[in-house]
Amino acid sequence: MSTDTLQKSAPASSVTQAAASALIAAVHAAAARIGFTAAVAVTDQGGHLKAFDRAEDAPFLTAEVAVDKAWTAASFRIPTHTWNDLLATPQIAPLGGHPRVMAVGGGYPIIENGRYIGGLGISGGDYAQDQQAAEEALAALGFELPGH
Repeated sequence: MSTDTLQKSAPASSVTQAAASALIAAVHAAAARIGFTAAVAVTDQGGHLKAFDRAEDAPFLTAEVAVDKAWTAASFRIPTHTWNDLLATPQIAPLGGHPRVMAVGGGYPIIENGRYIGGLGISGGDYAQDQQAAEEALAALGFELPGH
């Protein structure tokens, strides 16, 4: 194989700082409407923290959980609520021991035009509230939801 024709890198798309900040604002608005306060984390496509905010009265543990939900969603490109069924599979169950895998609703990959550009993690409500706030915020900014 000639190194002249070998593609040695690929462009990596990432959520912008402006979009990350807008997602955080949209999540807080959705959470307030739903009735809870939240910690919100946005990661880039590699799972590295891009933006974060925790509401004044959100419990301190929500910070770590939100970051891990965003990391899990970005890392595996699937919503975190799908992990409950996946971890029931014996071949996948060992991943449940990974300290950052978060199998609780509220984490979604951030998808734009079919490209995975980051992860969103929300913690503060119950799993359904976190999931609902994530879906509303992503839809409000025009991001794609997996399976939709």
